[in-house]
Amino acid sequence: MKFAVLNVVALSLIGAVAPQSASAQEPDRQIMAAGVGSTQGLIAQDIAKLGDRCGLPLSVVSSKGALESFFGVRNRRNTQFGVVDSDLLNYLSAYKSESSDVRDAVQGMRVMLPLYDAEVHVLAPDNIRTLQDLRGKRIGVGEKDSTAYLTSQLMFDILRIPVAERVTGTTDEMIELLRQGEIDALVRVAGAPLAALTDPRIDDTYHLVPITDELLRASYKQVTIPANMYPYQRTAVQTVAVKTLLMTYEYGTNKNAYYNTACKAVADFTNLVVDNIDELRRTGHPKWKDIDLTEVPKGWEVGMCVRKGLDPTYKVSCTNTSDNVGNNEYLNLLEQHMKR
Repeated sequence: MKFAVLNVVALSLIGAVAPQSASAQEPDRQIMAAGVGSTQGLIAQDIAKLGDRCGLPLSVVSSKGALESFFGVRNRRNTQFGVVDSDLLNYLSAYKSESSDVRDAVQGMRVMLPLYDAEVHVLAPDNIRTLQDLRGKRIGVGEKDSTAYLTSQLMFDILRIPVAERVTGTTDEMIELLRQGEIDALVRVAGAPLAALTDPRIDDTYHLVPITDELLRASYKQVTIPANMYPYQRTAVQTVAVKTLLMTYEYGTNKNAYYNTACKAVADFTNLVVDNIDELRRTGHPKWKDIDLTEVPKGWEVGMCVRKGLDPTYKVSCTNTSDNVGNNEYLNLLEQHMKR
């Protein structure tokens, strides 16, 4: 499996270079996130609303998943932000010593902010009670390069569960295949509640399969999806989760005017998110309530432009009232993390 995943990443590395200067026709600031209507997309829209409110428009660009968002930050012009998951980062960290392509891919990439836990959803008919029941079955794993595509491959490899086929497609397509009996389960990795899994085609003959395997619980965070999160889910379900993060690039090198402009965008939006985190928890997507802005994954750096935005003296031009207490506390915790 190691080589299969490596090949998937290698294909995405073709043409992976440092971010390019932008043309006049493109938006000045862009954030890539998986799927319109997904948890990632809604979180990105909440961030964009902060920018709109103070005259810093941020365009939300839909991607097929973590790989496209990660390499979008590297390759796409004026794309300073990408929402990715920790499974991808863990994989890249593990294999960068073995592959020059992977080393090139991670060069210059930085964590901007840790976000929410994305729960692993395995939807199946009632006869599938555990992941072990999926041996030799056909599994819907989302679109190629999506979080579900990568995470499901890693999970089934850890558990040594051979499946008959990993079927790719959109969530809508996978739900229809599940109803027709063409696949035996579908996997989605996204912050609950996931609107796509409230589809009326999913009735009480389906359920979320509990994930309680000790091998997975040793590698992933253990979480519980509360009862009645979905219409067909009457009881709480134990599962595991993948940390979602906002990534950026190290623009703080004064390389050229484009880098300087991009660095300011990163600093501005770092400041906006941290200063408005309480408001986001009140009025944004429910997942903002669970976000711990200090959970930076081990082995990844926080960039110079992010630190600039976290400085208690930093001011975004549109911000009139901010005591920057949140920024100061966050910066102190980040410094402690980087010393570990």
